[in-house]
Formats: sequence, C-alpha cells, structure tokens
Amino acid sequence: MYQIVSMRSYTKEEIRKTFSTSSDFNEIFDAFQFALTSDVRDVEPYKLLFYNHSLSPDEVRLFGEKLASQFPDLAYEVYIWLASVFEVTNASNDNYELALHYYRKAAEARPTAPDPYIDACDCYEPDLNIPPLSTLIEFLKKGIATVPNPRELYKSLAHLFELSGDAQQGEYYRRKANEPGIDPTPTA
Repeated sequence: MYQIVSMRSYTKEEIRKTFSTSSDFNEIFDAFQFALTSDVRDVEPYKLLFYNHSLSPDEVRLFGEKLASQFPDLAYEVYIWLASVFEVTNASNDNYELALHYYRKAAEARPTAPDPYIDACDCYEPDLNIPPLSTLIEFLKKGIATVPNPRELYKSLAHLFELSGDAQQGEYYRRKANEPGIDPTPTA
C-alpha cells in the first residue's frame, strides 16, 4: 500500500525567500514544485531562483527548462533570463556557450524579437573567442530573416565582421544598416 504525502504549501513571500536564500536543493525543489502546481506565472520569483548561488548551472537549467515547458507562454522570458544569468556568472567552466544556447532558445520562442540576437553579441569574449565569432555571425544571419527591423542586427554583424578582420563584410553590413527603407526605430 502506498502512502500519499501531501506537498507543503508556501505563500508567495515564502517562495521568493526560498528561491533567493535557501541553499537546500530539496527545499528549493519543493517550493518550485509548489509554485508550478499553484500556477505561479509571475516570472519575478523565478528570476530569484535563477540567481541563487547555491545552485549549479545544471540545476539552474533544470528549473528553467521545466518552467518553460510547464508554461510555454513564459518560455521567451525564461530563456532570456537564463541567458543573462549564464552571461554574467563566470564559473570554473565557461558559461558563454550556455548563454548563447539560451539566446537561441529565446529566439526560437519569439523569432521576431531582436533582443536575443543583439544580446548574444554581448557575451562574446574576444580573448578566448567564445562563443566563436563564426557561431555568433551565423546566429545573427538567421535573425535577419525573422526580425522585422534588422537594422541593429546589421550593425552587430558589421561589428563582428570587423572583429574577425573581415573589413569588407563589415562595411557591407554597415551599409545594409543605413539603407533607406530600414526603419530606424527599434521594434519590440
């Protein structure tokens, strides 16, 4: 015979506090499960979870992936936040590749948004060439096809090509960014 164990309930403030200050994975996991089953769709408490320094990158990814799959309408915001977390948290292993991975997932979740493409360029580490320039360039080129106003993507491509030493391609994309018909106002 199986015994049913009821889940502890948490107030919104207890969820926030657990996500931000707890170092006990089981306690964090229980609060996370409660938040999911309680249909907590506010991204703010989960942001605290993603920045909890007691969690390993794999644990942060576990929570983020589960949240995005449970609430697909939040996937874009979740992936953007995961990318930004990995971009600013340098661990003994490099997290720039994880940042790019989540910028790609954000772009898949909302293909017309320019931010994942532009923000991905900020995670480039020139001394180590990570993520590789060629990878970033290909990612931005894909974005040009889906972002309604690719002006900022063209500018970023020009910069990346200049960093790679390809002044000709850099100038090409700089001209594309300044072409008439490219809306100078950013899109949301």
